[in-house]
Amino acid sequence: IGSMASSLLSFCRGRIVRVPKGPLIRVVGTEVAIPCSVSDYDGPSEQNFDWEFSRDTDFVRIVSTWDSTFTSEEYQKRVGRGDIKLRRSSNDAVELVIRNIQPADQGRYKCSTPSTDATVQGNYDAEVQVKVISDGLSVSGSKARSSTSLRLSEGDSFKLRCSATTTSPEHTHLHVTWQIKSGSSWRDILSLTHEGKFQPGPGYEERYRSGDVRLDTGANDTYRLSVSQASSADGGAYRCLVSEWVRGADGLWQKIQEKSVEIASVSIQPLDVVISTSNVSVTERDSLDLTCNITTDRSGIFQAEVMWYFSASPDDTLSDAQLLLSMDHDSVVSDSTLISLSHVDRNSYRLLVRDVDVEDSGYYFCEAAIWVPLHNGSWHKVVERTSAPVSVVVTALEPDYDVFLNASKTPKFSDDPTELNCRITNVQDTEANIRFSVSWYYRQHLPSDDVLTEELLATMDADWTLLPGDRGRERIQNGEIIFSKKSPNTFSLRIQWTSESDRGDYFCVISAWSRHRNNSWVKSRDVSSASVNIFWATQDYTLTVEAVKLKPFFVAGHTFEMTCKVSSKNIKTPRYSVLITAEKPLTDQSSPNGTTRIISLNQDSVVRLEDWTDQTRVDGVVLEKVQENEFRYRMYQTQISDAGLYRCVVTAWSPGGGGMWREAVNGLSNPIQIDFQTSGPVFNVSVHSDSPTIYQGEVADLLCIVTTEGIPLEPDDMSFDVSWFAVRSFALDREPVLLASLDRRGIVAQSRRNGSSDLSLERISPLEFRLRVHGCEDHDFGNHYCVVTPWVRSATGVWQREPDIKAKPIFLSVKMDVLNAFKYPLLIGIGLATVIGLLSCLIGYCSSRWCCKKEVQETRRERRRLMSMEMD
Repeated sequence: IGSMASSLLSFCRGRIVRVPKGPLIRVVGTEVAIPCSVSDYDGPSEQNFDWEFSRDTDFVRIVSTWDSTFTSEEYQKRVGRGDIKLRRSSNDAVELVIRNIQPADQGRYKCSTPSTDATVQGNYDAEVQVKVISDGLSVSGSKARSSTSLRLSEGDSFKLRCSATTTSPEHTHLHVTWQIKSGSSWRDILSLTHEGKFQPGPGYEERYRSGDVRLDTGANDTYRLSVSQASSADGGAYRCLVSEWVRGADGLWQKIQEKSVEIASVSIQPLDVVISTSNVSVTERDSLDLTCNITTDRSGIFQAEVMWYFSASPDDTLSDAQLLLSMDHDSVVSDSTLISLSHVDRNSYRLLVRDVDVEDSGYYFCEAAIWVPLHNGSWHKVVERTSAPVSVVVTALEPDYDVFLNASKTPKFSDDPTELNCRITNVQDTEANIRFSVSWYYRQHLPSDDVLTEELLATMDADWTLLPGDRGRERIQNGEIIFSKKSPNTFSLRIQWTSESDRGDYFCVISAWSRHRNNSWVKSRDVSSASVNIFWATQDYTLTVEAVKLKPFFVAGHTFEMTCKVSSKNIKTPRYSVLITAEKPLTDQSSPNGTTRIISLNQDSVVRLEDWTDQTRVDGVVLEKVQENEFRYRMYQTQISDAGLYRCVVTAWSPGGGGMWREAVNGLSNPIQIDFQTSGPVFNVSVHSDSPTIYQGEVADLLCIVTTEGIPLEPDDMSFDVSWFAVRSFALDREPVLLASLDRRGIVAQSRRNGSSDLSLERISPLEFRLRVHGCEDHDFGNHYCVVTPWVRSATGVWQREPDIKAKPIFLSVKMDVLNAFKYPLLIGIGLATVIGLLSCLIGYCSSRWCCKKEVQETRRERRRLMSMEMD
């Protein structure tokens, strides 16, 4: 739609040929370019143009873009020489260029385009009037000579003048620009435009705002450039560039000609500030002498301001550096005690630092500024420069001394003490302001192919403050490693309890510290001692334990007794701890892994019962120390359940650090077996219930029945411990829960229950035990079983405990009685419904009988029978 509208619009308007609005005012002898363009046309995109000229009425053909024979005879030479030509700027625009235009070229110029349209519409040519005026612009420099040379010093000021006038008959304006040539190109400094505005060139904006670069107009059409505080960048050739501008018929300014003249050549001699010496090396306590030289060509009256700076780095700026001393332009020197600044001659300034110290090492540089007097008597800073830094190294006065390290105590076993003494000997050339500190190092003794690694144990600073290293920090804080200063020239290292990890090479480093002028201490020298090796031969610990059974034959009820004899090697003053263990048969459920810890005796001879749980025989086991390396174990009134393998587990201990004992090695004795040969009765246990499925609220009866086989026993010669357990799952995949227990003395114990049901456990016959669950609930379901521990009285009257017997579990299922559960709620609901129904009937009857009674007078109606249609 947009393209159709554009085509329709172009069809309505037609072709448009445009030239500038005249008259065009041009200066004789200059180059003129008259543009011509065409738009809203049909046909090819590249259009052709014809130019014609007329002084009066008739037009003469000048040049064409498509017809080489178009040019008339009087213009053929100028077109052939290129003085007149066409310059195409686009497919639909060209420029007619006339070089060195003359007054004869004044007249009307017509631009026409051959038609390429389907229909002839619009304008196909346009005319513009060109007016040629005489050249009235004059540009000149100094009256004395056309170009001058100026040689100035950095910081000076200079002025350059340029004169520009015009006698043009038209109303024209001048545009004046001062330029400097650096290299092969000219750069704008400052301009006064044809519109009367000042315009600084690139890089001169700040100097123009500060007033260091100005352009002033004076009498006789002069333009003066003033430059203050000249720098080396201001050196070069200067010229004055003047252009003449006229306002066209369209209201826009047009440049009609331009002229320039070189005014002067300016050279700037820079201010050079250097320090007479380069890198300096002085000895501590000597004097440092530096001279700052200022080089300048300035011959007038001036004064120099000098400032000396110190910096730790050559890259620091003045704001980061330290100002040492300064002298202003009035030769007033700032105060300092050890530093002086003197004026040697007109351009030399000397810095003297007395009694230098190591901390005076660094970089020194000098900053100089030139001040000149003004007409009002004040002084003005014109230039400022900073010298390159000079490196100064102050060599410290090192004291001369030797270091000797020896071991006053060496270990022969682990946990023996070690003491090393580090002595300072042959001290020479030391002053009262020298002090010594020590650093202790450890070097691990590695194979020859490995690199030795040094580890810092501890170090002392200049104030003799101890700073622990990473190795042994905790031991140092606990006092296991002690550092001390025995005398002014002796430092000591003591390891209270030396371990195998402490074996290796030790050496010390003595540091000499010098006091500086500000009372700070600076390290001046380090001297290391020869290393001392701490090592002792070690062998593996050996421990042998032998168990002996004192009574080879005994029966149940008698006392079992065995001894454990211990022997060790390569252990310093050992002590032993003993543990008695028993490996029971797999039928014993008291220890699932088969090993029971019975009783122990530690290295301090303290006895402790471990896993001995028989409350009836709390004093039935005894472990005592017979000799330093012999121990005896007794077990009184042995039971059948005590059968198994008995061992002595012995641990050897050696004295450790801080009065503690350190475990050295463990040993295990040979086993001693307790085996009772008996042909007594065999017990079996089973669980029975007449009703394994019950309803909630009923009583569940579970019987634990014990049967015997083999030799019959009297009921008074046997007794039983009975325990009932329940597993609350179908698959026995949960931990059993103890419900109740009945010991052989008839004492019943129950575990704590969460529900409302209750338990009772009783003995109903010598071999039957009944568990009752009263008021069963749904959480009472599960697998129930009993565990029976038989006790049999021997012929000697001693009760022997037999192994525990576990019965096969029986599953108890608890169901809900639906009828009983809903009986009472149903009866209550029916009763309430009946009462509410009767009450509703009573209320309705009373309301209709007394409250809503009315007498209705009925109209009597005649009763007539209808007759049939036939009768009618």
